[in-house]
Amino acid sequence: MAEGDSPTVARRRVRIALREAREAAGYTQLEVAEEMEWSLSKVIRIENGDVSVAPNDLRPLLGFFRVDDRLRVAELVEAAKVARARQRRAWYQTPEYHEFLTDPLRKLIEFEAEAAVIHHYSVFHVPGLLQVPEYSTALMETWSEELEPGQIKYRLAARRQRHDVAVARAGSLRITALLDESVLRRPVGGPRVLIAQFEELLRLIWLGLLRVRVIRFDADVAMSYNAGFNVVFLGADGDLSSAVMYRETGVTDEILEDVAIGKVNATGPPPPGPVARHYDRYQKLWNAAAKEDDTIAFIERRIRELG
Repeated sequence: MAEGDSPTVARRRVRIALREAREAAGYTQLEVAEEMEWSLSKVIRIENGDVSVAPNDLRPLLGFFRVDDRLRVAELVEAAKVARARQRRAWYQTPEYHEFLTDPLRKLIEFEAEAAVIHHYSVFHVPGLLQVPEYSTALMETWSEELEPGQIKYRLAARRQRHDVAVARAGSLRITALLDESVLRRPVGGPRVLIAQFEELLRLIWLGLLRVRVIRFDADVAMSYNAGFNVVFLGADGDLSSAVMYRETGVTDEILEDVAIGKVNATGPPPPGPVARHYDRYQKLWNAAAKEDDTIAFIERRIRELG
């Protein structure tokens, strides 16, 4: 286990190892539940990261999966202990946020608090983590017929909290945002709101927290318009074993991770998973986009045009 792992990172490490070991051994979740005399929902919740597995349960579970390397077992048992360490309940775990935020969004917020690097891709709007309250409010109003008032209230509050946490972590967190030009031209909230939003992007850049590139309309590159996504690295940038992806389309969202299914018995490396594919696509688009100095100049020009 990496030294200094937080409970969030340690729990993710254990659950991914268990899922890989189960699939490599060829067992279904139901077979695991029957062997361990657990409910099926407990196995699912452990693999989804909703609960942590007790160290005393982990040893026989690893034995059932035929994981017998002593060092590996010791590492996972230690990680399981860290994962169950008592933490002060986070703001997004309170009953109100639990009711009105989706499970994937609450997991994203948990990962953001531990992230080393976050990459945003958006073709529709400024990513939520980077939004000012006025922009968030104007954007959320477009979903007023699909979302309940409580959902709107707590999603707006959550965006402000996420933004503040990210700013407080400047120096230990790096964020990139890859935006289609339409994001900087779409009249969300009107000129005053857009100016405030663009000025905030510049402030985050000057803080050293954010790097932004825009894909101009005349860029000779194939765009992906199906959804915005975030790739979050809990470890080093590019280390896909530490990466999770959050993807949203309208009012639906999901958390995705790459798991090397069947890697023990595979005759070759497994095909890249969705996180690896999206990250590769992100890098190619980033390299094709306008450079950061040109993007800053474009944002400053948009502020002058709106003023």
